[in-house]
Amino acid sequence: MVSALMDQTAKSQGARVMKKTVFIVDDHPLLRQGLALLINREQDLTVCGEAEEAHTAMREIAAKNPDILIADISLNGPDGLDLLKNLRMLYPNLPVLILSMHDESVYAERSLRARANGYIMKQEATEKVLVAVRRILNGEVYLSERMSNKMLQQYIGGAPSMIQSRIASLSDRELEVFRMIGEGRGTREIAEELHLSIKTVETYQAHIKEKLALRSGRELIQHAIQWKIGE
Repeated sequence: MVSALMDQTAKSQGARVMKKTVFIVDDHPLLRQGLALLINREQDLTVCGEAEEAHTAMREIAAKNPDILIADISLNGPDGLDLLKNLRMLYPNLPVLILSMHDESVYAERSLRARANGYIMKQEATEKVLVAVRRILNGEVYLSERMSNKMLQQYIGGAPSMIQSRIASLSDRELEVFRMIGEGRGTREIAEELHLSIKTVETYQAHIKEKLALRSGRELIQHAIQWKIGE
């Protein structure tokens, strides 16, 4: 009887040891809680930590040493792509799944170029997060079927549209500023959220206008809003 109980305890401890640890970075507490509840129900996964912004995440990741990171692109301060680039300098082999509400046709490729292991939109069924996490932990890359097909078509010779080409020419920071303009944010607000000077944000805006062939700040706002609605 005692031997059977010891065996059962050992198996239980073994199961806990075998769990893969997940760290979540998102500035929405409810979303973090929802993901944590979803993940912690699984026998092979457990959430080892959470953060709402990049600086805290970097400190906590060093302490917690997770098996995989789930990070939102839209964070206060440095965004998810900035976090990913910083992570790659310190933890080149840490698997990262990017979670976002933004159009995957624009952000998924950028995420992969920054060496993310997968990209999933928040609108997708929550169960797909678990599928994505397990595939990535298995050494695979996760993209939606739609995005995988699109990238395959581009690879075999499909040409992107003019507007897609112009949007693709924006740097990651320029795209972030463009997105925030589309959300109705003013120059000062963008500067404060990104911890940049107003002059720096104005320089980004000038580069965006040049790359998108826009003649005025008014056109920039109109195009940014139209693009944001299109997302």
